[in-house]
Amino acid sequence: MYFERKNCSNEELIRLYKSILLPRMIEEKMLLLLRQGRISKWFSGIGQEAIAVGATLAMEQEEWILPLHRNLGVFTSRGMPLSKLFLQWQGSADGYSLGRERSFHFGSREHAICGMISHLGPQLGVADGIALAYKLQKKNRASLVFTGDGGTSEGDFHEALNVASVWDLPVIFLIENNGYGLSTPVSEQYRCESLVYKAEGYGMEGVRIDGNNILTVYETLRGIREYCIKYQRPYLVECMTFRMRGHEEASGIKYVPPELLEDWGKKDPVVNFENFLRSLGLLDDRQVEQLREEIRQTIEWELNKAGGPVNIVVDTQKELADVYAPAEEEEEPAPDEAAGPERRLIDAIREGLVQSMERHDKLVLMGQDIAEYGGAFKITQGLVEIFGKSRIRNTPLCESAIVGCALGLSLEGYKSVVEMQFADFVTAGFNQIVNNLAKLHYRWGQKADTVIRMPTGAGVGAGPFHSQSNEAWFLHVPGLKIVYPSTPADAKGLLIAAINDPNPVLYFEHKALYRSVSGPVPEEYYTVEIGKARIVQEGEDLAIITYGAGVHWAKEYSAQHPELSIDILDLRTLLPLDLDAIRAAVARTGKALVLHEDTLTGGIGAEIVAWIAEHCFHLLDAPVHRCASLDTPVPFNGTLEQNFLASARLDEYVQKMMEF
Repeated sequence: MYFERKNCSNEELIRLYKSILLPRMIEEKMLLLLRQGRISKWFSGIGQEAIAVGATLAMEQEEWILPLHRNLGVFTSRGMPLSKLFLQWQGSADGYSLGRERSFHFGSREHAICGMISHLGPQLGVADGIALAYKLQKKNRASLVFTGDGGTSEGDFHEALNVASVWDLPVIFLIENNGYGLSTPVSEQYRCESLVYKAEGYGMEGVRIDGNNILTVYETLRGIREYCIKYQRPYLVECMTFRMRGHEEASGIKYVPPELLEDWGKKDPVVNFENFLRSLGLLDDRQVEQLREEIRQTIEWELNKAGGPVNIVVDTQKELADVYAPAEEEEEPAPDEAAGPERRLIDAIREGLVQSMERHDKLVLMGQDIAEYGGAFKITQGLVEIFGKSRIRNTPLCESAIVGCALGLSLEGYKSVVEMQFADFVTAGFNQIVNNLAKLHYRWGQKADTVIRMPTGAGVGAGPFHSQSNEAWFLHVPGLKIVYPSTPADAKGLLIAAINDPNPVLYFEHKALYRSVSGPVPEEYYTVEIGKARIVQEGEDLAIITYGAGVHWAKEYSAQHPELSIDILDLRTLLPLDLDAIRAAVARTGKALVLHEDTLTGGIGAEIVAWIAEHCFHLLDAPVHRCASLDTPVPFNGTLEQNFLASARLDEYVQKMMEF
């Protein structure tokens, strides 16, 4: 192995040696503690330390890094105390994730490290968002994100590189190519000769380097960082290396040919760099032993500091409370909800966006065709002329990367609104929403301050892929909030409240109501409280509990049947539900019908009916019923679509309940 010191001083060379030796010796200790049962799992980076250490030291301390399982050197090079890391690995409440996360699945804002999730690919898009925030703030910084050879097969890799290149973002994409994705060799992962060739396809520069040579990694990454900042461009680095142990310790390495282990053993990044420093006369046996003894004592001292039984005191209320980040802004209720000029639902949404953009100078809108074209439904038309293309951003068709980008912006204090062209297309960003955004605050106390706009619903003849009501997909995900307005006044107030909320909010807006529903909308900037239902009208015979288009179906039905005293409750927020309002509606009537446009099986109606049966049984005069759409995809033909919708069966269910 050839080392070229270039302009590295003797002091810098010794610093690099100490930095690469530390994670190696910590790992050796952790493997011993694993056998003793003091930690439960370990992902070894032995043989790959030069990449994590060299790359981290090449970055500035305040620049975000997004590491993987085997990047202990990132954490140690950022100065994170071993005592707290050890508490993290033990699952202690005194660790970085309060015992809620494993190994390296956590982050630390103090150290500018963003925690990974097991799906690997999504963090690449998060790095884009961080770099976008740097760019918007005109900061001379770059983000650094790690992935493995296996991770390059994921769609997130393509999306993140594409977005970074199209948007000219200062991101360093670093591939640790260690030859295997768990046990699958790279020959079964990709067919190109080298992964760095992928850079050309995205119009970016790339380089393949020896990942076991810490000087090569360090000097190369320093130069690449300067390039990314100077030219505001991304860069792809492929670091060739090898992991000398299994994917994690329980996996073993029986699938690795012995001669391959022997070959890479000769390329040990710690041993070879140590020998290089010996050849320069900077180290000898006595100095090496002295440095090792100092590190050994430090490790023992830190472990003793973290010693004792694992600290976990179960506090159910705290567990539930920490799912959401606390509110940062006061609610601003409308002066008079009945006052204000008539607005269509679509106009109210636009007004909420404009006033929020004016209020928050670090709010960014992102979505397909939302700039000059104004979006598929023209809600953002004209906004690019007001706020500019840096804040009203057209996106490639990369839903996962863009949702990840929203999270990255949040790490740098930005808010964002992401528009799904149709709610149906959210499937392409599903992983980011349910596994990254939703769990972030619970995992390591970091807010995910973004809103995802979801044009939803049927009734417009758009067929199976542009008409779904998919809000129930997300109701099972702690950490998300879901709002669904039915009136223009609520549409504006709930959107502003969602943007102000520091948590990820899914904002469903019914396409068929955009231009068909009008009502008074206060001109002022105001909020409608998330989590509070609205009593549309009070009645005595039957309560219809509903939301979205269902509110208008219920109102029309009530007007057509004056002989019935119908109570209508508009939920407005689906997660969290206003359970007090539901209980009160049941108490007013003794009969409850849950109406929603979504299909019957697994819809929100099932949850509400179950809750009523469990908590309000003594108030009931009849079984609770659900009126929902057919358990089929949404048909295209207008006659079939009308038959599909729940509104086609509303009278049948009301009459059945009234006869009980």
